[in-house]
Amino acid sequence: MAEWEASKDQLTELGVTVIAASVDDIDHAREMAGKGLNFPVAYGVSQEDAESIGAWWSPDRGGFIQPAEFLLGRGGVVLGAMYASGPVGRMGVDEAIRLITARENRRRQEEGAA
Repeated sequence: MAEWEASKDQLTELGVTVIAASVDDIDHAREMAGKGLNFPVAYGVSQEDAESIGAWWSPDRGGFIQPAEFLLGRGGVVLGAMYASGPVGRMGVDEAIRLITARENRRRQEEGAA
């Protein structure tokens, strides 16, 4: 999460909104947010929530959602998604910025050609 926070100026310039979610309770979410995060941290993600987005739910340690990340475009269109079944395979902020920048450049070119 620190990587995303460190890139907040670039993300803001691109019009990106970052939202995090966790199975943690509100106190743990506040603790995480209190470590310098300037984006919302949702809490209390359930197995039903995980299933609704297609994420893998691990029954270990009382149950938790494995990493699932989404880039949503205008109108809620999914531009990219990353699902993992373990701690490896998270989307890096640099990758997200490159994808968003490329899409925005294409959009501007298409608008200019019209």
